[in-house]
Amino acid sequence: MSYYGLSLPKRQLKPRKYGISVLIDNGIPLDFFKDTISSAGEFIDFVKFGWGTSIITNTLDEKIAFLHENGVEFFFGGTLFEKFLSQGKVDEFHRYNRNYGANYIEISNGTFEISNKEKAGFIADFSKEFRVFSEVGQKDSSIANTQGADEWVEYIQEDLEAGAAKVITEARESGTSGMCKDNGEMRFDIIDQILLSGINLDKIIFEAPTKAMQTAFIKMAGANVNLANIAFSDPIALETLRLGLRSDTFFQIEKEEKQ
Repeated sequence: MSYYGLSLPKRQLKPRKYGISVLIDNGIPLDFFKDTISSAGEFIDFVKFGWGTSIITNTLDEKIAFLHENGVEFFFGGTLFEKFLSQGKVDEFHRYNRNYGANYIEISNGTFEISNKEKAGFIADFSKEFRVFSEVGQKDSSIANTQGADEWVEYIQEDLEAGAAKVITEARESGTSGMCKDNGEMRFDIIDQILLSGINLDKIIFEAPTKAMQTAFIKMAGANVNLANIAFSDPIALETLRLGLRSDTFFQIEKEEKQ
């Protein structure tokens, strides 16, 4: 893309391997969905149908068809996997994804209590047919606050070794759990540990539903950091943050050139 002579951070064209943006559909109306995808599709890599919304979305087939037409992938929220798992219906979850032609699935243990080792077993099984996005972190902030940075790194590495294509770090759509305290304050100790761990950041997707979180991750990990839980109103706003076209990241290109 031409930027009229401006020097801006380099961005891959789709399909991107890094610098991906994942929007979250929390049940938005069909017209809003289509308007966003058609007007900003070049900046959208995935749509996540949040938690279990896909089960009761009567326009789901139409939404998925529109994503296919516009070169955007999709997956269902990890909480839906956990709901099927909690009722002993993992095979039905498999059929559900196959029925909708999903190429990607999310596997998590943020609500239903299973060990990370057990979760890794499901990752290994599903990765034989799907590209698996795993998720690390608890949705209950009282539990999440007890998880240390070393534990996060251990679980991320375990998921990747089990076959996860990428690992998503929990923050919820509200930015109040996982990598955030319940007041929204980011847990930089965990982020720093991940950045220093040697894990390939192309394999990590940071949930970042707020502009403050998006800005922080871009400043810490660069314009091409993978970000998720982006609101449907924000794909262009996020892209301007990545490119240093907002005050918050105005000097991003100069910073990355020095590095």
